[in-house]
Amino acid sequence: MQMHQLGRTGPEVSAIGLGCMGMSGMYGPSDRAESIATIHAALDAGINLLDTGDFYGMGHNEMLIGEAIKGLKRDDFLLSVKFGALRDPAGAWSGYDARPAAIRNFLAYTLQRLGVDHIDIYRPARLDPNVPIEEQIGAMADLIKQGYIRHIGLSEVGADTIRRAAAVHPIVDLQIEYSLISRGIEDQILPTCRELGIGITAYGVLSRGLISGHWQKDAAQKGDFRSFSPRFQAGNVEKNLELVEALRQIADAKGVSVAQIAIAWVDAQGEDIIPLIGARRRDRLTEALGSLSVELSEADFAAIERAIPKDAAVGGRYPEAQLMHMDSEK
Repeated sequence: MQMHQLGRTGPEVSAIGLGCMGMSGMYGPSDRAESIATIHAALDAGINLLDTGDFYGMGHNEMLIGEAIKGLKRDDFLLSVKFGALRDPAGAWSGYDARPAAIRNFLAYTLQRLGVDHIDIYRPARLDPNVPIEEQIGAMADLIKQGYIRHIGLSEVGADTIRRAAAVHPIVDLQIEYSLISRGIEDQILPTCRELGIGITAYGVLSRGLISGHWQKDAAQKGDFRSFSPRFQAGNVEKNLELVEALRQIADAKGVSVAQIAIAWVDAQGEDIIPLIGARRRDRLTEALGSLSVELSEADFAAIERAIPKDAAVGGRYPEAQLMHMDSEK
């Protein structure tokens, strides 16, 4: 497994990481035993970055990972955790809380659920508009001094917020959606991160399965995020799947899968970009790992650009009500 330094000040991470959110219900039912087996298979393959959020399954995801890593050598894996999203007993989302006292509270529960004594990369899931980013970063910097976290990351924030955060304490990475059909970071956010020596951990590299080559219209189940995601809605999904078929022709010509060429494209954008693979099963993980052997030529890049031009996707990456509160979209 090829390794890269995460940002200018971060740890050595594997060329791809494992995003574990889908193991806790966001995309419909998942199998606990298969999820744990997938985490073990990822670690065995050399993946050392496991990404989660304390609100995934309202704690379920952290407990699942905690079960998977129990008894393993702590230095053999890195835990990246998002915090701050609030949910009610019915599972609905109800805002964000990044007050210093709340950060310490969230972290205490996370450490307990994961069964570890520190988190490698800790980050607010979204920008809390009621708490200055400087105050949030300062609180996390104190937790670094106390040994509870090792590094500070950000998630889904814009260039101005990134600069303000980095002025308080070194930021190792920005976690943000980036794929062939979600390229908004290329205009301001990615250049800012590169200027400041901040890495990118890219989630949604297969756009929640839409450009995996496996998705079929009307496949979303009850409780699946995709059942209300704009790009999966009738009138949009058909046009987006046409893009996938155009990409499939390029993949077929190279003898690789659609998912592999889509992941390889993100990986090829720079060593400072680490794709997070949201595999819930070992077969999907194996397919994703195969992307590391895919080499793209200049002709391939040109063909991919013709097949899926920037901004070609129909529909936003989140419902409008969520996009309105996302700092990265401003």
